[in-house]
Amino acid sequence: MSRIGKNPVAIPSGVTVSVSKGNVVTVKGPKGELTQQVDPDMGIEIKDDEVQVTRPSDSKRHRSFHGLYRSLIANMVEGVTNGYTLSLEVIGVGYRAENKGNLLILTLGFSHPIYFLVPQEVTVETVNAKGKNPIIKLSSNDKQLVGQVAAKIRALRKPEPYKGKGIRFEGEEIRRKAGKTAAKK
Repeated sequence: MSRIGKNPVAIPSGVTVSVSKGNVVTVKGPKGELTQQVDPDMGIEIKDDEVQVTRPSDSKRHRSFHGLYRSLIANMVEGVTNGYTLSLEVIGVGYRAENKGNLLILTLGFSHPIYFLVPQEVTVETVNAKGKNPIIKLSSNDKQLVGQVAAKIRALRKPEPYKGKGIRFEGEEIRRKAGKTAAKK
């Protein structure tokens, strides 16, 4: 039995979970509504403020889907109750970040500024404090979407290993390398 898949997902008060025809799970809560298509083979039962995902057999395909769909449903329930927030730190001399609505304007050492349009479902906020690195805060009720947008922004200028300049997740550790001068004796 899958250790993750067999755990039920608790439904907090104020959240409704429904399964429609074709195994489409819809979760509604104070922070919005999310839907997820679940494989038709998997069984989804809602009872006593809990969602239980069951599998029809012990085939490799069913075992792998069992934990996956349970985790996706748990992430949807968490997203509509609390939401998800990711913070990115922009490190480098002259590197700047600002936002105008959902348009993120980044100056990352290229000859031109980068304009990144953030999807409507994600709210973006930039914090520019004097003497500190700019911080980009992304928040939404969809965990997958926030992670995807954050990864795309980070890919615009990944942190490099010599000086550590670039865009990184807040708290991310970058393995630093010694430069050429450290090798000379």
